[in-house]
Amino acid sequence: MAAALIEIKDLHGFYGKSHVLHGVDLAIGSGEIVSLLGRNGVGRSTTVKSVMGQVKCTGSIRFRGAELLGLKGFEIAQKGVGYVPENRDIFPRLTVEQNLILGEKKPGAKSRWSLDDMYRLFPRLEERRNTSAGVLSGGEQQMLTLCRTLMGDPDFIMIDEPTEGLAPKIVEQVARYLEELKNRGISVLLVEQKLAIALEISQRIYVMGHGAIVFEGTPADLKSNAGVRKEWLEV
Repeated sequence: MAAALIEIKDLHGFYGKSHVLHGVDLAIGSGEIVSLLGRNGVGRSTTVKSVMGQVKCTGSIRFRGAELLGLKGFEIAQKGVGYVPENRDIFPRLTVEQNLILGEKKPGAKSRWSLDDMYRLFPRLEERRNTSAGVLSGGEQQMLTLCRTLMGDPDFIMIDEPTEGLAPKIVEQVARYLEELKNRGISVLLVEQKLAIALEISQRIYVMGHGAIVFEGTPADLKSNAGVRKEWLEV
């Protein structure tokens, strides 16, 4: 692994009195795509929400060596952390293009990404650029959420279940989007159910079970470890 861009140590997360995360340790290097796998309810989404300051937690979350724990979500985003939530959080009354422009870090600031990049990645968004986001299909809303986050020019992006419920053709487009991030040196933490995508796109994989990391290795390591797949991933 390259030098850690983000490092999580002994992370414990809580929803009220419910203790959900039990000492999570993981790290992601610069320009690295890492997948976080596991069954539903094991704490994967809670982990990424913790990084964004949305969950009460203890431990340490360091980004470029600086502690994030205790910061507000907008402060974390301003440091270069992007987050694509599972619920496709778009502004339904604004057009596609207005949603994308709202995602910009600062109007006029230099960015690695432009509107043209977004429309090249997902041509369907260009076709719908003047359409209200609320009438888009689920797949189109997912494309929009992914691109709006990129418009903020993050150095690290967390993506929660980007292919959930999408048609195979759109899943292929999302996989190309992830490849584009990899090619541009953006670090990614991908929370994903589809093992095939995770194995194809990731440099490393973590598997989570019962709120803790139970496996860390390369895609090849996971492919060769039938015991881990059977105990923690297969339904």
